Amino acid sequence: MRQVSIIGIGQVPVDEHWDLSLRDLGVQAVRAAMQDAGAEMPDALYVGTMASGELSGQEHAAALIADHAGLRGVEAIRMEAACASGAAALRAGYLAVASGLLEVVVICGVEKMTDMVAEDVTTALASAADAEYEVAQGVSFVALNALLMRRYMHEHDVPRSAFAGFVINSHRNAMGNPNAMFHMQITEEAFNKSRMIADPVGLLDSAPICDGAAAVVLAPTARAREFTAKPVHIRASAVATDTVAIHDRADPLFLRAGFLSCQKAYAQARVTPGDIDLFELHDAFTIMSALSLEAAGFAPRGQGVRLAQEGEITLQGRIPICTMGGLKARGHPVGATGIYQVVELAQQLRGEAGPNQIDCRLGMAQNIGGSGATIITHILESGV
Repeated sequence: MRQVSIIGIGQVPVDEHWDLSLRDLGVQAVRAAMQDAGAEMPDALYVGTMASGELSGQEHAAALIADHAGLRGVEAIRMEAACASGAAALRAGYLAVASGLLEVVVICGVEKMTDMVAEDVTTALASAADAEYEVAQGVSFVALNALLMRRYMHEHDVPRSAFAGFVINSHRNAMGNPNAMFHMQITEEAFNKSRMIADPVGLLDSAPICDGAAAVVLAPTARAREFTAKPVHIRASAVATDTVAIHDRADPLFLRAGFLSCQKAYAQARVTPGDIDLFELHDAFTIMSALSLEAAGFAPRGQGVRLAQEGEITLQGRIPICTMGGLKARGHPVGATGIYQVVELAQQLRGEAGPNQIDCRLGMAQNIGGSGATIITHILESGV
């Protein structure tokens, strides 16, 4: 297997893009990444999108974006793994280049969510859960996370206010990210007073509905400097699965797929959690931040919230997370999220994170599909 590097990155600011379609968003991100890489015609385009058919009325999204991005004729395939669709597309591209089958591959994550009424978006997101045993019983995705959060608070004797640090950190970091959806800081008082959506999950516990697209270009590491002076090397790419339905898990508060994918990634990269300089985790809900930190080995079970309370997750902390705002403040256009995470890691590792820049060599991104049924972990290394 060959080593693989990221040679180009591109992104569209996350927002409510009323004037842009799914096609427009994807094309903008792909063109930006290819321009950054100095690449003309790739061998393939892999597109991650969760619900383009249901939310945009557009299946066959990869061929459409290839056509309008000027890539007509290349291999173009759509990947879907719920909210982990972006990372699934990246893994497919990584394997294609690592195997030697392809040389240059563009990966795009894209989602258009704001053209639909909230109820329809909720229905689409619920398709990541078990249709027969969860959704058919009337449980929304927010409600599933509320059940997890309530159980976590009960088992570990944690007050809801303990989760405020995750939100405060994400919004503070988004202030330095021009591509983030929200540029406003959040106080603990505002968090505690925020409107309840599904008790104990409040409005400020949840990532927003939004539109966006991000893209990266991959090439063999041996050729990376033909394209860029700042390659970012993919040290590990790993995926694991768990039950789709939360009630089928032996322990609903243990992200087994997160633990397994991290262990695979650590072994592949020959590193430990202590070697990771920053972690772009999947903070769709604050409870997922705590569970991810624990599954990845940065905190013991039940202690993930303490990292937020004690400032360990800030840009100056022991393990900075969501350094450009995360899903909560940058935004969570679901199928695109996994690529935004990797683009933001690349910005950090290339020294291009502006006021949010930290001193780093190794970064990790973890993209979660559903409530933890598919979890994909990538470890990146600076080539600067």
